[in-house]
Amino acid sequence: MAPTAAVTLVFVYGFIAWTVYMSFTGSRMMPVYELIGFDAYTRLWQMERWGVSIRNLLIFGGLFMVLNLALGLLLAVLLDQRIRFEGTLRAIFLYPMALSFIVTGTVWKWMLNPGLGLERSVHLLGWTGFKFDWIINPDYAIYTIVIAGVWQTSGLIMAMFLAALRGVDQDVVKAAYMDGASMPQIYWGIIIPSIRPAFFSAIVVLAHLAVKSFDLVIAMTNGGPGYATDLPSIFMYAMSFQRNNIAVGSATAVMMLCTVMAIVVPYLYSELRPGRRHE
Repeated sequence: MAPTAAVTLVFVYGFIAWTVYMSFTGSRMMPVYELIGFDAYTRLWQMERWGVSIRNLLIFGGLFMVLNLALGLLLAVLLDQRIRFEGTLRAIFLYPMALSFIVTGTVWKWMLNPGLGLERSVHLLGWTGFKFDWIINPDYAIYTIVIAGVWQTSGLIMAMFLAALRGVDQDVVKAAYMDGASMPQIYWGIIIPSIRPAFFSAIVVLAHLAVKSFDLVIAMTNGGPGYATDLPSIFMYAMSFQRNNIAVGSATAVMMLCTVMAIVVPYLYSELRPGRRHE
């Protein structure tokens, strides 16, 4: 067996199997290996904090994907018009992806801090009634995570769409233009349906990033105020390493794995099925 396969088998699938096993035990601070059934899953779904993290994942994941797709497609369409300085603009849009989520979160935390960032700057300009304290408001703090996340990844989605747009058959586009179709009609009826695989790939990438988001939330809010911006990844870390509840933390990890598999497996099936390979 190749060393790479052995390492993958042990440190990826081995740890996944160990985590699944731990989720069916009563492990607290230290692992125990006596199986007790679905008790950890029952306790998990009875926790109010877990419900908050699921609600936040739906809000964050939904807005994160929709806004990224819309903004990425808009930027790609604008860059596809063969404008001047396209290379410079493309680099500017892609630059946020060169930063880690920790850096992005820290910068946005300063910018959105009412005493240091945007609100204070506007007050210094004379508009003393301006108020933007979402990051310390439990009802709106999760939306500040969305803003920072979209800023970070929209350039990547733009690049995916731009590459797909450059692959569209221009003869078909020219034929539609000669038939009198307007540019919005050409984009809506020909170009966007032609880049459907890019949409699917972008959705898989964004959904994967949303489910595993951790460092961005830690840098911006540390899950707060209280646990208002908890996501399942934050909840899992808190249960496993702060609350000494390995079984519930493992059950949380299994639920996250199932969510990712529900997204990735249909994508892999559509891409790898025999009929698709011969297209």
